[in-house]
Amino acid sequence: MSTKRLRPLRALTGLGLGLGVAAPLAAIELPDFAELVRDNSAAVVNISTRKELPGEAPEALPPGVEPQRAPSGNPAPRPHSVAVDGASPAFFEEFFGDPEGGGAPGREPGPQPEDPFGDEGQSLGSGFLISDDGTILTNHHVVAQAEEVIVRLADGREHDADLVGSDERTDLAVLEIDTEDELPTVSIGSSDGLEVGEWVLAIGSPFGFEHSVTAGIVSAKGRSLPHGNYVPYIQTDVAINPGNSGGPLFNLHGDVVGINSQIYSRTGGFMGLSFAIPIELAMDVAGQLIETGEVERGWLGVMIQDVTRDLAEGFGLDRPRGALVSELLEDSPAADAGIESGDVILEFDGEVVESSAALPPIVGRSAIGEKVRVLILRDGEEKTVEVEVAALPSEEELAAPSPEPGRPGGDHELEGDLGLGVEPVGDAERRELELEEEEGGVIVTRVDDGPAADAGVRVGDVLVSFDREPIATPEELAERVSDAEPGSTVPVLVIRDGHPSFLALQMP
Repeated sequence: MSTKRLRPLRALTGLGLGLGVAAPLAAIELPDFAELVRDNSAAVVNISTRKELPGEAPEALPPGVEPQRAPSGNPAPRPHSVAVDGASPAFFEEFFGDPEGGGAPGREPGPQPEDPFGDEGQSLGSGFLISDDGTILTNHHVVAQAEEVIVRLADGREHDADLVGSDERTDLAVLEIDTEDELPTVSIGSSDGLEVGEWVLAIGSPFGFEHSVTAGIVSAKGRSLPHGNYVPYIQTDVAINPGNSGGPLFNLHGDVVGINSQIYSRTGGFMGLSFAIPIELAMDVAGQLIETGEVERGWLGVMIQDVTRDLAEGFGLDRPRGALVSELLEDSPAADAGIESGDVILEFDGEVVESSAALPPIVGRSAIGEKVRVLILRDGEEKTVEVEVAALPSEEELAAPSPEPGRPGGDHELEGDLGLGVEPVGDAERRELELEEEEGGVIVTRVDDGPAADAGVRVGDVLVSFDREPIATPEELAERVSDAEPGSTVPVLVIRDGHPSFLALQMP
């Protein structure tokens, strides 16, 4: 650019200062991260693993690319407390591109290099030292199923690492290396004081490039992601790529406020959405792993879902808020306390529950055996119950069957022009769907254009309640439909693939 072309810009700048427009902009200074990096980079480590893979050798990933977790979307609620955030789970379906092709949707996968490990898989990630004797914090998915874990320090030294403990539910793991040297450590801060818009910085090994530094701002707090129900994630726009996983997120004071864990991407690379685990949660989990090798967290024993605008109207709420209980597990703390399906949990132990995403972290950090007060909304009225928090069972104990939907057959036409046909649940269907006799219900055999289709009802759903009243026969359903107020929004409970869920049905 010539000098002549620069002069008008200077003139405009001067004019702006005279008018008081550019003066505030001139006073803004971007942060200098150099000192922060100098003080902390030595405590950040590179982690590489080797994993034995069964069967034939898989298609190789590019060198240094980490196969990051890619949770599949499942909108149906699961045992306590699975929260469906305002963002659709399908939005996060692919953190690492197309699982079939390895690239972005609609794009052919690029050429892949030969796998230097043969029948072994390689994973690469980051971590950081939390004690000077060699204790390291990283992500569970970085070291999961690893046969060998190697930690490379900032000065180039390598150590074989032992796995102290790992927690899949929060995606955290603790490693330990054996060294007689006193190692540099990070300063542990707090994410509670983080504000949206605040500067943050990450140090890690994206694509194997060790000690890369990227910076950005906090985009949001308290995000809920699929398969991350016990973590209120910090969302940032810090450039995070495969290999950054497990690395620290710093504030401007040089304190670690989070652990970079997941990204949203349709290409395998950074797209402006990165998610970090709050450091308070990480240190609590790390402390339990170091002390006992496992993590104990509170459990309520409910299946929950978000309260949509239509459901809020149906349940008598002034606005969408709270966690809607769609089902209770047998002999669970919630069932013992008298909580019922259709209750909306508004507060738990004094903490406001704004959405279903907020409830699992609150319950998870509750003390086992503690009795807490839970504010619920039932039949349009608020009520307080006392619940004794229990320990969260294992995934195997919580696993629920996913039966095939019922078979279509002759159906009963319903009054009210819902566009819905149903039939009784026969003994064979009841056994196939693993429904208890007392659950009642009717099988949906036909869904035409109309309110039922608009609400999301599908063929094969078992409709078990209408406006919180149990349904056992098509005749009972027809009676409830005819009694419903025209134009009102009615909550209906359906069981789909073994999971209950409330839908909002707009009466014609």
